[in-house]
Amino acid sequence: MPPAASVEPLQAALVISAAVAEPAADVTAAPVALVLPADCRIAAQVALKQALMEALETDAIVLDGRAVERADTAALQLLTLFQREVKARGSCLSWCGASDALNEAAGLLGLTQILELPAAALA
Repeated sequence: MPPAASVEPLQAALVISAAVAEPAADVTAAPVALVLPADCRIAAQVALKQALMEALETDAIVLDGRAVERADTAALQLLTLFQREVKARGSCLSWCGASDALNEAAGLLGLTQILELPAAALA
């Protein structure tokens, strides 16, 4: 098992911003874009959970997992619960990308389809 890496401050890595989108007649607000941190492990769960909870207040959420370098079971459980809550509220959740590390971790746990992750890029 490799030694534990230091955890970087998440305030800079975790960004919530309104996505730029053309207003549609049937959409009340622009989707919220949520960028997952590079270190998406248990140490990051407090900040990640808070960001996800805030995002639940919107009708459309776009997750960006392209920067994820490390993910553990706790992060994937949190994302799975988040996705279920989004669907239960009738909101829309989509991904603008997922890193190889995120796809691999989800694949090992059998969560790729449940999380509806985008297909990994071909090498």
